[in-house]
Amino acid sequence: MLDLLPVPAVAVSLEGGKFQFRALNRAFRLAGLGTVASESPLVRLLGSQLRRFIESEETQREISWQFGEEVDCRYFRVLFARRAAQRGSGRCLVTLVDQTSELRTEHSLRREMATDSLTGLPNRAGFSDQIEATIGPDEADSFAVLVVNLDRFSRVNACMGGLAGDELLISVARRLKGALRGRDILARMGGDEFGVLLTLDDGPGDALHVAKRIQAALATPFRLSDFEIRVDCSIGIALGSDNRGEPEDLIRHAQFAVKRAKTSGRTELYHTRAFDIAREQFSVETELRRAIENGDMTLHYQPICDLGTGKVVSFEALARWTTEGGVALSPNDFIPVAEESGLIVPLGRWAMGEAARTLAAWDLAAGGDCGVKVAVNLSAIQLQRDRIPEMVQAALEQHGVSGSRLTLELTESAIVTDPDRISQTMMALKDLGTTLAMDDFGTGYSNLAYLQKLPIDQLKIDRSFISGMLADRDKIAIVRAVLSLAQALGMQTTAEGIETNELAQTLAALGCTYGQGYLYARPLEPGAAFSLLGARNA
Repeated sequence: MLDLLPVPAVAVSLEGGKFQFRALNRAFRLAGLGTVASESPLVRLLGSQLRRFIESEETQREISWQFGEEVDCRYFRVLFARRAAQRGSGRCLVTLVDQTSELRTEHSLRREMATDSLTGLPNRAGFSDQIEATIGPDEADSFAVLVVNLDRFSRVNACMGGLAGDELLISVARRLKGALRGRDILARMGGDEFGVLLTLDDGPGDALHVAKRIQAALATPFRLSDFEIRVDCSIGIALGSDNRGEPEDLIRHAQFAVKRAKTSGRTELYHTRAFDIAREQFSVETELRRAIENGDMTLHYQPICDLGTGKVVSFEALARWTTEGGVALSPNDFIPVAEESGLIVPLGRWAMGEAARTLAAWDLAAGGDCGVKVAVNLSAIQLQRDRIPEMVQAALEQHGVSGSRLTLELTESAIVTDPDRISQTMMALKDLGTTLAMDDFGTGYSNLAYLQKLPIDQLKIDRSFISGMLADRDKIAIVRAVLSLAQALGMQTTAEGIETNELAQTLAALGCTYGQGYLYARPLEPGAAFSLLGARNA
């Protein structure tokens, strides 16, 4: 009857404490499982489990069995079974289903899924598995994950093609492998990013030492076609002692440190506080998006006065925001978040429209032109991503305000990002009749060629040069030089940060045109700003 079964099967009995094969089929013999119980690997390796089953009250039990050496290992699903009436008889039937082919295919697929096809290194998933398998529950302090990001790989790929890019990645992988110790694990996590699992013998110093070796290994230019190309890298490190969570968290923290390394230009260790700051910024981004959509932002207006007459000639519009929790955030806190997230575009559009609406309301209250301009800041990111001339024109037309009533303030950094494109934008803004001012002059690139070529009407001298100027000869010399330069180029000047009459008088004597600061007023709500205008210009 057993020969009718398509799988190996044997009838086993336990007599006098010893196993006996009462019957077996041809498939059992061909599987190499023997014909005599005392010599069978089935009894030798599974005898204790078989004994426990026979002595139990169970009618069946299924187990997995790995049989053989690693190279020719075979995998079986083994079933011990008997009829209820056979309990206590010392007998059972053992059948085996060979799963070797299926499991080998599964292992092969898993290996392929965990391996980078280009370099043969573990990929992101494989790297995470290796971290999990290597780091025990109490061993995190002895390990670190290091992430290496190639800084110029995208340019190589774009200029020389995908084959050259693949060749470079293979060469980088070889050099990285050569820079590591035998027990370190190298992986390619995707694109131009590699990961390393380090064993630490002497704490974080080990990780920093390996990072230096990697940088030294990549310092020699790579030979690609007819070119020799230097590839720099940014390195971030996450220490296991700072991470008690999942392996994926350790990788993510190292990648977070890489982003900081790209900004700082040096190897960065992950710090929880930096991660907390990033989470806070995401929270700010979420609330800021809602505030813009719901119209919860406000503009305050700080007066800019003629230093000769003391009259208000303009107001600078400054964004203000109080969160849902009642916290008044400084623009220094939310403007960088807006720029990074792209929210600066809708925020800038709102500010332009609100400034034009306020100016129109002041004119209506004054019974005509109220006699001042409004200055609005344009972010470098906003200039890159938005169609500024069209946006400004739409705001002016919507509220019936002339372009001559608007001053647009740009920073030097905004200009140098894309000089040709920014030049076209500025020309289009001049065609609308607006005044263009360079904000925070002296703190950026200060390229005099831009001042000569671009249609800039005003220079705003940064408060860092104005504050404490009377007690600092160097600051006086810088301010005098800026004022002379502006006069030579036919530009007006505005000094920021004026807080005393003495400072205002000195700047007027030096030839500065306008002044702005707490001497005149802090940023005011629209109604208060209009009242100040009436009082000072009466």
